[in-house]
Amino acid sequence: MELFHKSTRQAFTFSLVTLAFILFTLPLQAQKHTNKRAEWFTDARFGMFIHWGVYSGAEGVWKGERIRHDNDYAEWIYYRNNIGKDEYLSLLDRIDWDEVNPEEWVILAKKAGMKYITLTAKHHDGFALWDSKVSDYDIADHTPGQRDIVGELAAACRKHGLKLGLYYSHWVDWEHPYGWDHSREIYPLTDEQYDKYWQEKVIPQMRELLTNYGDIDLIWFDMWIHHSKSIITKDQLLQLKTLIRELQPECLVNSRLGLSIEEDSDVDFRTLGDNQLGDQKLDYPWQSPGTVAHSWGYHRNESEWKSTTSLLKALIGNVSLNGNYMLNIGPRANGDVPYEISQRLLNMGKWLEVNGASIYGCGAFDLPKDQHDWGHITGKVTNDGTHRLFLHVYNWPLSRQLPVTGINTKPKNVYLLSDKQKAPLPFKHNQMFTDITLPHLQPGNFASVVVMEFDYKPEITRELVAKNIDNGFSLTPWNAISEKGDFTKEPSQKYGTIPPNVGVSATYEAHWKVFIDQPGQYRLDASYSYQGETPDGKFEIKAANEVLKNSFSPTGMTVGEPNEDWHIEKFVSNKTGTFNFPEPGVYDISVKIEAGKEPVKFQWLWLKL
Repeated sequence: MELFHKSTRQAFTFSLVTLAFILFTLPLQAQKHTNKRAEWFTDARFGMFIHWGVYSGAEGVWKGERIRHDNDYAEWIYYRNNIGKDEYLSLLDRIDWDEVNPEEWVILAKKAGMKYITLTAKHHDGFALWDSKVSDYDIADHTPGQRDIVGELAAACRKHGLKLGLYYSHWVDWEHPYGWDHSREIYPLTDEQYDKYWQEKVIPQMRELLTNYGDIDLIWFDMWIHHSKSIITKDQLLQLKTLIRELQPECLVNSRLGLSIEEDSDVDFRTLGDNQLGDQKLDYPWQSPGTVAHSWGYHRNESEWKSTTSLLKALIGNVSLNGNYMLNIGPRANGDVPYEISQRLLNMGKWLEVNGASIYGCGAFDLPKDQHDWGHITGKVTNDGTHRLFLHVYNWPLSRQLPVTGINTKPKNVYLLSDKQKAPLPFKHNQMFTDITLPHLQPGNFASVVVMEFDYKPEITRELVAKNIDNGFSLTPWNAISEKGDFTKEPSQKYGTIPPNVGVSATYEAHWKVFIDQPGQYRLDASYSYQGETPDGKFEIKAANEVLKNSFSPTGMTVGEPNEDWHIEKFVSNKTGTFNFPEPGVYDISVKIEAGKEPVKFQWLWLKL
């Protein structure tokens, strides 16, 4: 694996209806560009990745030296540390083959609630984990009893009812004399030489995998750049994909083949970058490959272990955007899965035993992904036509009130997914706002799931700033409906001690909508930095037919960390005034800023009863 970052943009078409609100029905599971082959994939949502091979014997260290790269990806040690082929194969001598049992990986995956497994059948080292007749650089020719890990794993997957995926490194191969490694940037290959590798090794080995092991449910390629930036030609990639379609018509192919979904609609799902989670809803299948540890292959000096909570949040977050999550285990040379990994997977499995209905077969809900500060929403339609929303609550509100903004339709039932009796939770529904009363004790250790049921697809209202669990509204430049003026948006800096803000040298206007469920007198505060010496500029806020006018007061400087010359502008929350909201409903809130002699850095408005 290599780090890979790729941003995507997806356009959505919305329908405008009455009262200038944008109303939607809930397109649960509406991944419009999911083909028949991939339906099981979007239903499964959670899979296991296995990085295991010759490199597992090194454990990230060669002759007392750690792998020569700060990313510490142990599976790259053959290339990084310039190990000779024969010495590299001597790592197989460290393996007790009587202990290696792929079925144990399958059993762990099943206990973890995973529905499919992808094994590194051939990683970049070029070594085949099956009995390949194409080359003797394979496991059968170098192990007692001619082991075939691919065959053993395939049998175990069939036995335990899991789908089988195989990772095959087609672009990079450090063993074949004409395979690609990154040193070819210095010592180039000709197109003819690379095609010799392609026709002699890639195509016949893929034919073996697709012919000798029964149904293969997906082939996972790993070219993290577009083919136009590599030595591979599009014709070679099409040759490979055609072979898969001929031999295994139902086998899925991922975008790291080197062809994007936009370029070739016959590619079944997009693979995001390593440990890159989704940030937007997509209408075709996609997946994040992730690690529990840092390295993909086992590393003896590993110290970075993600928590069960963070792994579950990654899974839930992806599903809430129509995505899958494939989590890597990286067993040791003897096949043992590190305790830190196995325990987290078992914890996830226990959570899924209770809450799996909120993951399997679920998809995105069309409110903005980060609208609610308490967690994420997934949804599905049951066989009887009931529409269910699953509210994944990460932080149980101290008030025991869960505010849900933007759903116009009143739910027929609200209950905890963990409650087999489905005892109804009290709730109040007002137009496009639902306030749910939660029990005192949070039912889950990691994330608790509240279910909202509807007889039909609920309508929603977009472009609302949601009430948060502190019972207020945080209005920021990042959730504004519209902005105009002479301004620059600045991300957080200096390790977050300078918060994200809008720099205004002349004018700035922003506009929000909120739904007020409780009429009354609301206080409004504003956070900004102003480095002038005296009050200056103009600051005008409008809401509920009222106007507050202020100037900017000097905020001064502060110190981020002592003795480091870490002097930064101070952002201060200022009491601005109050607004009276006379009745429940949607209200427009706007701010207009005119800078004075010095620029203003505006951060947020905070509105609370």
